[in-house]
Amino acid sequence: MANLLKRHEFWLGMFITALCLLLGWRSEEFFTFGNLYDLANNYAMLTILACGLFVVLIAGGIDISFPAMTIIAQYGMVVMLQKVGGNFAVAFVLAGGVLLGLVNALLVNRLRVPSIIITISTLNIFYGLLLWLSKGVWLYDFPPWFEKGVMLFKYTDADGYDYGLGLPLLTMIVVVLLTAFIMNFTTVGRKIYAMGGNRESASRVGFSVLRLQLFVYGYMGLMSGAAGVVQAWTVMTVAPDSLLGYELTVLAAVVLGGTSLIGGRGTLTGTLLGVILLAVMQNGLNLLGVSSYWQTLITGAIIVVSISVTAWSQHQNRSLL
Repeated sequence: MANLLKRHEFWLGMFITALCLLLGWRSEEFFTFGNLYDLANNYAMLTILACGLFVVLIAGGIDISFPAMTIIAQYGMVVMLQKVGGNFAVAFVLAGGVLLGLVNALLVNRLRVPSIIITISTLNIFYGLLLWLSKGVWLYDFPPWFEKGVMLFKYTDADGYDYGLGLPLLTMIVVVLLTAFIMNFTTVGRKIYAMGGNRESASRVGFSVLRLQLFVYGYMGLMSGAAGVVQAWTVMTVAPDSLLGYELTVLAAVVLGGTSLIGGRGTLTGTLLGVILLAVMQNGLNLLGVSSYWQTLITGAIIVVSISVTAWSQHQNRSLL
């Protein structure tokens, strides 16, 4: 019990529970099935990208370029689907952001420049190339099977609304399970934690830093491609500049979960709780009719407090050691 009380995830979970009870008391709509269902679907893309960024941060790096990779992946996917057709399996294959992630990994490894500088640069390069090639044209023409989507365990309520496991939720579940398996049950996951904890020591014991960096940034690219498919299906539109600034939201969710910005510390459970906190907070403020200006201020304040508590607890743990 004493160890549990020291865990960031425990207190974050308690805060989320208290926040949900407060919102449920103030708004009758919050705990309705329809609201919770929409909440899960709307934040599926954020969860997918947070899983990718979590892996990168644990490795001691950071990737700011994934919004551009996501847009490029979905733009290329839609253009190719218009030409070759296919199904959702083909769509996920065509939404290949892995190559762009590997470019980031090679630049970070070879130039030996902080990854945040590299990925801010590639964010602008990727966006610039996309805008130049696409001429800023929005895409709306999707195949009929893509617009129909997929739905498992479908049922329709009395009001005619359909519920079930659709494409966003199915993709999110697969991504979370895959990330959990890699980071908790594989040698690669343990090596990623080790490299993030101490890169020089990991290199001395024989870990290939280049291979691990290729893996983590490539995984971020893979998650960007998956998020691109989900985003395209959700809004049925591809806009070249639609995700500008989204990197800060995803980064906030992962850091809220207790993942260290210097690597080696953090859990996937914490990351998921960080996403849930942002989702609940933003949804609740909308239901309460809070102005968008105040929403930004309140969200920022909670993030600062959470990060401060995390940093303080980590400092206390180091002092005890």
